[in-house]
Amino acid sequence: MELRTASAVIGFAESLETGSAKFYEAAAPRFAGLAASFQDFAKENGKNVQAIKRAYYSVISDALETGFSFQDLTTEPYLIETDLSQSAGAADILKIAVANETRIESFYRHAAKCSETLLADLPRVFKRIANSREKRKSALLEGLEKI
Repeated sequence: MELRTASAVIGFAESLETGSAKFYEAAAPRFAGLAASFQDFAKENGKNVQAIKRAYYSVISDALETGFSFQDLTTEPYLIETDLSQSAGAADILKIAVANETRIESFYRHAAKCSETLLADLPRVFKRIANSREKRKSALLEGLEKI
């Protein structure tokens, strides 16, 4: 699906955060060593949604006045896996988490780039979240190396 409007991008970002939180909440009880981190990730996702919405609402009138729209941004490369198979082991969970974090980080970096010329606050939030996702991915990769 093509994302053309700020509203569509915000909606997709919220679905990524919600889906990712669902994944981490399901994985936490199955992964004792990273359960606390997974729960923290899920909480952080909720905070990310709020930060994005605050930034969006602060610039929405400017975006409307300028006729701003996103270009070259679609959902397909950024879809994540949110359902966790009952048979998934620790390594499987971490591999899915790393793949999800990679896609989400990529989405935020692309969305920031697409919006940086007209919307200052929103790309700043997107970049901050992308950097946070990059750190998450590093922590997950460290966990995967230990398995």
